[in-house]
Amino acid sequence: MNIAAIILAAGRGSRMKELTADTPKCLLELAGRPLLHWQLDALRKASVQRSLVVTGYQGQKLREHAAQWGFTTAENPDWARTNMLSTLLCADAFARECFSGDIAGIVVAYADIAYSHRHVCDLAARGADIAITFDRQWESLWRLRFGDPLLDAETFRQEGGFLREIGGKPRSLDDIQGQYMGLLYFSKHGWQTLRTVCADLGSKMDGTDMTTFLRELLTRHIPVATVPVAGQWCETDSASDREKYETALATGTWTHDWRS
Repeated sequence: MNIAAIILAAGRGSRMKELTADTPKCLLELAGRPLLHWQLDALRKASVQRSLVVTGYQGQKLREHAAQWGFTTAENPDWARTNMLSTLLCADAFARECFSGDIAGIVVAYADIAYSHRHVCDLAARGADIAITFDRQWESLWRLRFGDPLLDAETFRQEGGFLREIGGKPRSLDDIQGQYMGLLYFSKHGWQTLRTVCADLGSKMDGTDMTTFLRELLTRHIPVATVPVAGQWCETDSASDREKYETALATGTWTHDWRS
């Protein structure tokens, strides 16, 4: 099946503080390579045909790499005021062009994650209009990052392979069957659903993050398929994350090593 990819890289990455003072977060290195390199490698291994990076903050630095690294770009000129759903819709022309040809689906990824190409393959193979991956081994990753796994975690519940709850404040670990990873999939019909929901949201779309969008789909009874994975990914949200991941990678046994 032919698939394409959209990487959402418009945000400032303010939790990285001075590390992103003049550099997009996805160009920061992890395990000796920029995060964007790891993503593009995984997408190529998953036989992704075309990749688009949606830029914003320090976008020129990403555009300088586009031809050499094999991706095209679109821009969210209003990145400082808008959220991730608006950034995704900036890729609408790319998506519609893809779907007018032989592309059957589009994988969407946050720019600050690294993941195994197998997760992309499993997501595309799910055969759903809209799908997301979730990590069943999330707890060990959250313990590494935060100590208390309930810090910064969100509720996640799925049933029969479909999302039932996401994005709430958990009261205990029992409220969390996994963690959403920032990897999504849209078929042609799923992308049309996205466009319809965005049109309905109107100006509210500007402040809508992806988790809130998924919750909106649930309120509209729009199916969101879930694809379980076991580790082999990470989210780099802070300088502390990077330091802890480098230490974990050095052990050679880290369950969230996306390279293995």
